[in-house]
Amino acid sequence: MSFKNLDQLYRSVIMDHYKKPRNKGSLEDGSVTIDLNNPTCGDRIHLTLQVTNGIVENAKFDGEGCSISMASASMMTQAVKGKPVEEALNLSTIFSDMMLGKELDDSIDLGDIESLSGVSKFPARIKCATLAWKAMEKGVENESHS
Repeated sequence: MSFKNLDQLYRSVIMDHYKKPRNKGSLEDGSVTIDLNNPTCGDRIHLTLQVTNGIVENAKFDGEGCSISMASASMMTQAVKGKPVEEALNLSTIFSDMMLGKELDDSIDLGDIESLSGVSKFPARIKCATLAWKAMEKGVENESHS
């Protein structure tokens, strides 16, 4: 697949998550709620996580922001649902590395999340892409201390 076709595919995936976000809303029985914003561009996220026995059983988000921010939140909630907290945090580290332009191990399958890899070329947009991930990190950290 040519770079141009791959770029177009990635844009399509991002816009799909932006226009039809997965896990949008909030959890009534959410055990962890975190609100974060990116004052640079105005993105904001309200993340609700249900964590039971060290497993992220459910994740929902609400908020406002650019397509990258909201698509990333959609992808993140899909990625961490059903995962042990440790694995969710590991995914966040891998995502952060990808945003910093680091080479990832070819054996790591990030699915739709990989479509955000091009954001690393735009430093001003990295905070947009990482906002939901930072909220998740704070949320599970708060949960482990309660």
